[in-house]
Amino acid sequence: MKAVVNSTPLIALSVLNHLLVLKALFDEIFVPSSVFEEVVLKGGNRPGSQEVAKADWIIVKEPAESFPLPPELLGLDTGEMDVILLAREVKADWVLIDEKLARRVAKGLGLKVKGTLGLLLIACRTGLVSKEEARAAVQELASGLFRISNRLFQWFEDQLRI
Repeated sequence: MKAVVNSTPLIALSVLNHLLVLKALFDEIFVPSSVFEEVVLKGGNRPGSQEVAKADWIIVKEPAESFPLPPELLGLDTGEMDVILLAREVKADWVLIDEKLARRVAKGLGLKVKGTLGLLLIACRTGLVSKEEARAAVQELASGLFRISNRLFQWFEDQLRI
């Protein structure tokens, strides 16, 4: 399976020391050049930058096509637009992106979407992480670096029980 990943899931999985979950779940992991630049080059010493830079199994690729309008007109940033364009180009099985509007646009274009929490659930269900590890990971994300709504947190808890 192929996945195209945006910055937030890359950073989140790196912070949680679960970046290898991507490698375990997908045969090919693509990251647009703009996202790689955002996380690694502009990221400096921020969380995730070193881990992503060292992940030689990530395929960094510039989308061949471009959108005729600036992504900002759709409310997206360049990285989000490039993730969507690259996913269409490489015929990705999954787009891994957390931002709500970008998810909606990707789904509207017929792409299958998962976010960081969805990836953690898959990792849990496939035995890559335990329920306790998954729960602790989401609590760690919610306690500092990432905003997780109460509704999303409750959804995650409900899914862990299934």
